[in-house]
Amino acid sequence: MSAAETRRQVLYWRLLARLFDPEEQATLESGSMAIVGDLGLPAALLDPSVSVDTVVQRFPQLEAEFDGLMAEDGRLPEDDRDGEVRRAALVSKLLLNVFATGTGNVTAEQLQRWQSDAGWFERAMGCEPGELRGRSAGNTPGLGQTLAGIEGDLVGRMRLREVLADNRLAKQLTPSMSLIEQLLRDKDNLDGVALANAKALIRRFVDEVAEVLRTQVAQASAGTIDRSVPPKRIFRNLDLDRTIWKNLPNWSPEDEKLYVDRLYYRQTAKRIEPARLIVVVDQSGSMVDAMVNCTILASIFAGLPKVDVHLVAYDTRALDLTPWVHDPFEVLLHTQLGGGTDGTVALDLARPKITDPRNSVVVWISDFYEWQEQACWDGFQAIHRSGVKFIPVGSVSSGGHQSVNPWFRQRFKDQGTPVLSGHIKKLVTELKNFLV
Repeated sequence: MSAAETRRQVLYWRLLARLFDPEEQATLESGSMAIVGDLGLPAALLDPSVSVDTVVQRFPQLEAEFDGLMAEDGRLPEDDRDGEVRRAALVSKLLLNVFATGTGNVTAEQLQRWQSDAGWFERAMGCEPGELRGRSAGNTPGLGQTLAGIEGDLVGRMRLREVLADNRLAKQLTPSMSLIEQLLRDKDNLDGVALANAKALIRRFVDEVAEVLRTQVAQASAGTIDRSVPPKRIFRNLDLDRTIWKNLPNWSPEDEKLYVDRLYYRQTAKRIEPARLIVVVDQSGSMVDAMVNCTILASIFAGLPKVDVHLVAYDTRALDLTPWVHDPFEVLLHTQLGGGTDGTVALDLARPKITDPRNSVVVWISDFYEWQEQACWDGFQAIHRSGVKFIPVGSVSSGGHQSVNPWFRQRFKDQGTPVLSGHIKKLVTELKNFLV
């Protein structure tokens, strides 16, 4: 084993030791300190109490090294032994700060520092900060789920009500899906300053996610042309290439002219009647991330012309949230997380909203662990057979694929309406192609 390989091994053994036991191992600590010093790196890299932000502020030249550090295109040449040791030191810093979170109560400052360090970790993976944890629907579900789980644990260990009651501490909180879930669960127990700060955090998160989703809606395909409507015969719709091609037999070599006996126009007509989008959301605790994303998405589509959006939330009771569909912040404040799951009550509320099946789409967001399985399935089948475009959704976030009831998953697949899960762009494209 070469000297460089030995040094790398010391750094990684020290990392593993600290991840599983916060107590320092004297030999590994002293060996790692010597290696870091020999590389010209700051000793703060070995101190888990020092944030990556602080390290970069003190040593700005390291920022570029952290960016893309663990991305596939960030690998060093095999013969760069010292570079690999240096890389091991930087990777160890990120992994230790993000994955060694200790036990006991967590302060607002500690949560904010972890979120910042997690952002650096995501940058090292070649992603945007917040991407793996779900804010912009990233591409690494397993890792994203782990990070979201750690963040959720930290939020759960906070004395959240005390933090929210202190304006200074509340301002230090960075909105995240885990934090929003806790706020939604606890909102009925908050009042005064704490409630105002909770609402401000929810509003910030909604606005941030909405900005991302609006971009995805704008980038998605714009729907299909209605071929049943004849093209409008105006100049801007003239299909010049097709007109020339179709009239080529009329070319006169003697006159050197193309005689056109028919003009061809592009078909541009789209939907005339407003399409109806009915979003049904399971508001049980296991579906929080999908509920937040799809509630915001429904509000965005509600702002488009010729789209009539209705929103229903349910657990063992169903609630028509359509009056607030344009404001996802108000929708979230009206939801009540937890409880059982009985989709039949939502079916009773949603079915009367289907007045023109061929011009309607139902998006049903749930893990489908239903109390009355057969009754729900019969209702879903009836909606699908009526001509409605039925889209069952299990998960639309980067936090991992939701655990969907396999009984329903197989039946949806057999019906030709497989459960959509994973990247929210899939749902955006499905909806925009149908609605616009």
